[in-house]
Formats: sequence, C-alpha cells, structure tokens
Amino acid sequence: MGYPMARNLLRAGHEVALWSHSAAKARELAAAEKGRFCATPREVAENADVIFLIVGDTAMSREAILGKGGLLEGARRGTVVADASTIAPSASREIGQALAAKGLDYLDAPCTGSKPGAEGGTLTFMIGGDRQVFERIRPYLEVMGKRFYYCGRPGMGLHAKLSQNLILSNLLQGFNEGMVLAAKAGVDLDLMLDILNNSAAKSGLVSAKAPQVLRRAFDPAFSVKWMHKDIGLMLESANELHVPVPLTALTGQMFQAAIAKGHGEEDICATIKVLEDLAGVVVRGAEAPKAEAT
Repeated sequence: MGYPMARNLLRAGHEVALWSHSAAKARELAAAEKGRFCATPREVAENADVIFLIVGDTAMSREAILGKGGLLEGARRGTVVADASTIAPSASREIGQALAAKGLDYLDAPCTGSKPGAEGGTLTFMIGGDRQVFERIRPYLEVMGKRFYYCGRPGMGLHAKLSQNLILSNLLQGFNEGMVLAAKAGVDLDLMLDILNNSAAKSGLVSAKAPQVLRRAFDPAFSVKWMHKDIGLMLESANELHVPVPLTALTGQMFQAAIAKGHGEEDICATIKVLEDLAGVVVRGAEAPKAEAT
C-alpha cells in the first residue's frame, strides 16, 4: 500500500523522500515519479518535515522508527511522524513517547481500504494523538484518503482500526460458514448471493468479497497473513483490557488453518477454502472456471 500512497503524494506535486524494505521498489518509484531515493529511514528523516510510514507489523515499525539507521536518528525537532501501519496500540504509545522526548510529534494513523483504496487515494484514516498535529498534516492525508476520523489520545486510532477489523474478520467467518452450508445443501450460490444482498445479512464485506469467491478469484487486496497478524493484535489488546472475545479467538484459529493450508498470501476471502475442504464442497458461481482444487 505504501507504494501507491507515496505515488499519490508525488503526483500531487510534493517533494517526497522514499525508502522501502524492498529497495528496488523505492528506486523504481523515485525514477518514475521524480522522487528522492533514500537508503535508510534516517536519510528520509533528514530530508522530510512530515514522515508517513506503513509497514507490516509492530517489530518493523519499531525498527524503522527507533532502530539503527531509523527515523529518530535523522529527524529534526518539530518533524511529524505519522504511522499508518496497523501495530500494537501499547507499542505505538511507547514509540510516540520516545519521539516526544526528542521533540518530534507522532500520530498513529492506521488506514483501511486495502490496495484499491491506496491506489485510488480513497483510504479511510483513523487518527490518534494531538488533534492540532493531525490538522497540520491533514492536507497531505487528503491526497491519500477521503475519510478521516480523529479518535482521540495516542493509540486510539489503532484501537478503532482493530475494532473495525475484528468485526470484519468475524463477519467473514460467518459468511464462509453460511456459503459452505448452502453449497453442501445444493442451493444455487448466485441466487444465495442475491438473497444476501437483499436481506438483513447484506454488508459491504459480502458485496465486496462474495463475487471474488464465486469467481474463485483470490488475488490479494488484503492477504490472509496480514489479517491474521491483526487478529493477534486484537487478542493482545483484549487481554490487556480484560475483554472477552471468544468469536475472534476462533476466527484467528481459522485464519491460522488457512495459512497452514498454504493460503497465507491469498486474499482474506480464501479462508473459505478451509471449510470447503472439511465439507467436501466448493463455493463456485455459474461463471467460475470449472477446474480448480481447494
């Protein structure tokens, strides 16, 4: 997601210093859009007043910001660091405190909308931290997204994002079970989708993911492995806050099963393959390719 987000900033006329764990990607974007390639996060910080990052997990975020050659080593006082990654709220607060001690401002700014939202500049951001800092960098966020929710103190953007993904992942598990049951019973699955879309069970998730499943199209917009990581963060936060989340624990195991079956790099809707294997059916629409193993 970081590549198209940075590309949108460049195409809006901003000077952008670029770094990626995959250096070739940063070099490619710098060459294509006249950005500045940087070899380390520190070099980015030396050339930026506002820094956005989006990485895979908490450890990667901590390393990019606080590690050797990280942002903290190169950033000037008054620099704003906005982390759009989905990481542990407690770790995010610790990172923010370390930056504040050096005179830097920090926001947790996780986003939703997956790869299509990043490419189209239509992401939704959930912001935690100082509201004045958020308003100061809002013009840059508006290049990358269309909806912005200020959620409150540090970590609250992440809590909102994790709560949203908790509901989404559990809805997906419910969809998987219902469609596999319908397939096993012999219900026409295109008809079943029409019923879902015209009933109280209608949801944005079903509208977006069900057609992919019926077409057997599992190219990732948001992969199984990254949602599984987020479910781990949900369970961690629930444990810290003493909140029971039994459905989420079960959903996490189903995502783990999908990874064990080799579907970790596929879209989250590929989790349905676990139940398909157990039930001995395939959830396939009339126009899907006929020969496909689960």
